[in-house]
Parts: sequence; C-alpha cells; structure tokens
Amino acid sequence: MVNLKKGQKVNLRKEDGSTLHHVMVGLGWDPAEKSGGFLSSFFGGNADIDCDASVMLLKDGHFRSADDLVFFNNLEHASGAVKHMGDNLTGEGEGDDEQVFVDLDRVPAAYDKLVFVVNIYQAKKRNQHFGMIKNAFIRIVDSDTNREFCRYNLSENYDNMTALICGEIYRYKGEWKFNAIGQATQDDGLNPLAKRFL
Repeated sequence: MVNLKKGQKVNLRKEDGSTLHHVMVGLGWDPAEKSGGFLSSFFGGNADIDCDASVMLLKDGHFRSADDLVFFNNLEHASGAVKHMGDNLTGEGEGDDEQVFVDLDRVPAAYDKLVFVVNIYQAKKRNQHFGMIKNAFIRIVDSDTNREFCRYNLSENYDNMTALICGEIYRYKGEWKFNAIGQATQDDGLNPLAKRFL
C-alpha cells in the first residue's frame, strides 16, 4: 500500500505487474466535535458535516455533459463503469463513509480522465470547511482482492476550504494511472466545481 503525497502519480498495477480491473475509491472522515468547544457556538451543538464524494468523467480533459457526473443524485454512469454507493450525511462509523466503484475495463474509450472531488454540502451556509474535519482520507482498493492499493490524507492545511479536487484516474499510453492532486478550493457546491473542468 502506498501513502500518496500531493502530486504523486502511481500506475494502477498489482504487485505482480498485472493491470487493475476493478477499483473502489473510498472516502472517510471523522465527524466534527458536536458539543462543547468552539464549534458549538456555530452549530448550537450539532456540527454534522456532510461531505459528498463525486466523480466527473472527462473527454479530452474536459467535462462535457451533466450526464458524466456521478454523485448522490446520479449514482451510476450510463456506461455502468462508475457506481456511487450512496450518500453518508455525518461521517459516523468506522472505515469508508462513501464509496465509488469503477470498472476500468468498461470505461468507454471516449473518456480519458475520471476526476474525484469532495465538497461539503451547504458549506458556506453552515459556516463549515475542511479544517473542521478530522482524519479524512481517500483511498483506492483493488476490489478483486480487497487489497488497499493507495491512500491519500485529506486533512492537511485545508482551513476555510469547502471543496477538494482529490485526484484523478487517467489513461496514459493505454494504461490507467492515478494522480494525487489535493487541490483545495472555496467552491460552494458541485456546479462551480464542475465549471473548472469545462
């Protein structure tokens, strides 16, 4: 398992050199403190932060259709290659809070990138940002063997940021690779985030 750093790229290959075919991209985080402390002054003791993981499928590096956005209101891409397992509203519980499954063999040839983003639902309205979340991560698992392939920590230096371009799975010379982007933004929702890729 590789602990990724910002800007690091890895080939999506198994230890024996064979290509990964099915991957699970998992997002996890710990909920913010719910009572006491400075957060309670903002939220009246209820500091649930709703992080949403989404995937944009790009053609020639550009987001061209709303149908190519997989998120909590569109859980499966028309190709069947990308499936979102549903929304978690609070981050309660151990392990992944949201999961996206990708069948790399079924991604249509027209798509060259899958960009994974996370945003906080109604972040500005709720005065919330990633600095208020603890132990957030994104990870890629070989879903054929359930072996964790790589992990990227999302909790560093994201104060006052409300969205995060986590990373991308992209084609390069016929192979799939993953790039840990880690670019935080202040986009308040998916629409302004998607416009960055038009």
